[in-house]
Amino acid sequence: MAFDLHTDERLDDLQVNGLQIIQSEEVFSFSIDAILLARYVSLKRQDRVLDIGTGNGVIPLLLTTRHTQRRTGEIVALEYQERLAEMARRNVAGNGLDDIIRVVQGDARQAVELFGREKFDVVTCNPPYRPAGVGDQSLKEPIKIARHEITLTLEQAIASAASMCRFEGKVAMVHRPDRVAEIFALMRSYRLEPKRMLLVHPRLDRRPNIVVVEAIKGGRPELKIDPPFVVHNADGSYTQAMLDIYAGRGEFAK
Repeated sequence: MAFDLHTDERLDDLQVNGLQIIQSEEVFSFSIDAILLARYVSLKRQDRVLDIGTGNGVIPLLLTTRHTQRRTGEIVALEYQERLAEMARRNVAGNGLDDIIRVVQGDARQAVELFGREKFDVVTCNPPYRPAGVGDQSLKEPIKIARHEITLTLEQAIASAASMCRFEGKVAMVHRPDRVAEIFALMRSYRLEPKRMLLVHPRLDRRPNIVVVEAIKGGRPELKIDPPFVVHNADGSYTQAMLDIYAGRGEFAK
């Protein structure tokens, strides 16, 4: 497949199923967070999936690799920023996945108007991590919007995910561990019951800096905490577990 690249863009190898992805330093690039979320969420081949804040579409691309057989359910990629939505469309087309992934440019706060209520089996979300006005304010605007709660707060992201997810469907989110209490409280206020949690450590001797949470809409209280996941060895290289997850060889226990 051919990729339509702009002058400030590059083509990166996702290292699984021959997938490639367009990226640019002018907008937010995906990180390990997106890979972990795409591998962690519980997913069936026939599930209809919504990815909120899809960026350049990396999570939907990776979700297509979760099963050995081709997907039968649609993946909808929702992105607020027009530049990123357009990039996501080119990534989908370049990888020949137009029949599986549909990119929609729109506001997650208006998701009900866009899609109707409770239309998805699974909702994934990698939202901005920092409140507006916190941290580096000199960032380029597209990157600032992706990192800070300027157009979408944590509560708005959870409310949108809950409105999109069918009863007993799943919502999976990646975020920062220092906001876990807030995430759990907000999820429960929108009838999302946290059921699984993964804490991700940059190294074995470091505190976790990523958390992945999966909730069930209308589920009963019972939280399973997975074994800690370590990204880097002491020398800075990736652990074998991270290499396996990145390349699609590994899966998290359900």
